[in-house]
Amino acid sequence: MTNTDNLLPVGLADRLPAMANRITRAMRASLDALQAHGYDRVRPPLLEFEQSLAARMEGVKTRNAFRFVDPDSLRTLALRSDITPQIGRIAATSMADAPRPLRLAYCGDTALIRADQLDPARERLQLGAELIGADTAEAAGEIVALAVEALRAAGLTGISVDFTLPDLVDTLAAKAMPLTAEQAEDVRRELDTKDAGGLKQAGGEAYLPLLYATGDFAEARDKLCAIDAGGALSSRIKGLEAIAARVGDAARITLDPTERHGFEYQSWFGFTIYADGVRGAAGRGGTYRIGGSDEAATGFTLYVDAVAEAAPEAEAASTLYLPVGYDEDTAARLRAIGWRTIAQLGEGEDAKALGCTHKLDGTEATPL
Repeated sequence: MTNTDNLLPVGLADRLPAMANRITRAMRASLDALQAHGYDRVRPPLLEFEQSLAARMEGVKTRNAFRFVDPDSLRTLALRSDITPQIGRIAATSMADAPRPLRLAYCGDTALIRADQLDPARERLQLGAELIGADTAEAAGEIVALAVEALRAAGLTGISVDFTLPDLVDTLAAKAMPLTAEQAEDVRRELDTKDAGGLKQAGGEAYLPLLYATGDFAEARDKLCAIDAGGALSSRIKGLEAIAARVGDAARITLDPTERHGFEYQSWFGFTIYADGVRGAAGRGGTYRIGGSDEAATGFTLYVDAVAEAAPEAEAASTLYLPVGYDEDTAARLRAIGWRTIAQLGEGEDAKALGCTHKLDGTEATPL
């Protein structure tokens, strides 16, 4: 019989040495790429007041976060399900007077009460960067290019980026393709489901061409230009072109202008990033406003666990067995040049079974 005391809750899992090492390598490589571009790392806490988390990003819902009452303040705390709102709080409070644009990076664990069917994990290692204080195509281009570079640094290939315009319906409904507030909500719903018939019934027949302005960036952009009655989308399209130019040949670029899933708090631009071997998305990002300060920001999040699974395995490190009485200076010198060591603790140990490839013999490493 299975001892239920040894089982983990659904959606949670141990990361054993091989996988933990892959996650660590992917994390370090990605963070190094962000650091090289001037993004300074911050470490917000696991817990915050629920009200603070919910207020920092429009559209962020804390109902998917673990919540409980703080016995000290008697206020409701939330275990973070997304680190981005915390970066917004830091930018608006502790670093409110820091020079702009402000470049911050982060990496940490998040937890969800329940996950979706495509990704059942309820604990995720989230890594990302936020560029705060700039709302331009140049800022968005830097962020997308940086996300691509971070994935490449982790060893991923076949990278593609799918652009979207989260505020597309609002932009068109204001003047070019007028809709009431109720109609606009109905049109968004039908565009989400890609339902042409439902779109007509909702009074959004003029929006039908948007369903087909998808695919390869150049082709989809041309279709979007043809829809742009009165120039309502000209600035958006120019922005997308500038971002695509910044990415260049580093990734394949596609466009789905009506995609909204996962972009609840994005403003004019959003993107999802994919790579060979990664199940689902490797990450996503876009532009948004920080609640409270209403400051513009652009950022991205990478899902490190998924990225690590697709990253190539590193070559096995040479591991040196140190017998009782070994020379400590020699062992230290070998570790300094990349050797991994395991010291003997008692009689009867099997060095090979412990993963060792060599044994220290005096001052020399000899193969086992």
